[in-house]
Amino acid sequence: MCGNNMSPQLPATVPAVGKATAAVIFLHGLGDTGHGWAEAFAGIRSSHIKYTCPHVPIMPVTLNMNMAMPSCFDITGLSPDSQEDESGIKEKAENVKALIEQEVKNGIPSNRIVLGGFSRGGALSLYTALTTQQKLAGVTALSCWLPLQASFPQGPISGINRDISILQCHGDCDPLVLLMFASLTAGKLKTLVNPANVTFKTYEGMKHSSCQQEMMDIKQFIGKLLPPVD
Repeated sequence: MCGNNMSPQLPATVPAVGKATAAVIFLHGLGDTGHGWAEAFAGIRSSHIKYTCPHVPIMPVTLNMNMAMPSCFDITGLSPDSQEDESGIKEKAENVKALIEQEVKNGIPSNRIVLGGFSRGGALSLYTALTTQQKLAGVTALSCWLPLQASFPQGPISGINRDISILQCHGDCDPLVLLMFASLTAGKLKTLVNPANVTFKTYEGMKHSSCQQEMMDIKQFIGKLLPPVD
């Protein structure tokens, strides 16, 4: 689900126990839905945090021979020099910003929101966090890359999130988004934001998927950024 161009299906959510004082918005990968990630977050939940895992609309994807599947933007390839769907990425980033704004209207300050995603969703979460004027707590970027890298400055970004905390996770056996590509992204991120706030973790033997250790690292990262409030 990506803002106004969303699937009509309501997001998969894990509500807070009682009043939500923080939120996680997590975007799934190509061909997936939000349900699996909502289940994963239910396993590492904190009682004061609301977890929202939107579903994306179905569209043809060039990478998969134009087959229609859930995707926020078109993907032509998974290498650093692949042509990118610039207009689609920028449009969907605006829609993710609208999701953040909706949580703010619901009473959760933007600096109590962690944005994240897996694969295509992780790419969109990174791009959104680095281009929004909404102050965010952090980003969990799983098995992904930073899209439209050439559009970013050579030095630090001037936006409100130049000190944002980023947890980037990747499997060292990922056959789709290669570890080398992820390493290039980590290096670029450290030039755009405070490098001390960028953590790049790799997981031995993990392919284009997740694992229990990664989810525990995510739980620790979110817990540090979004502690309970009195």
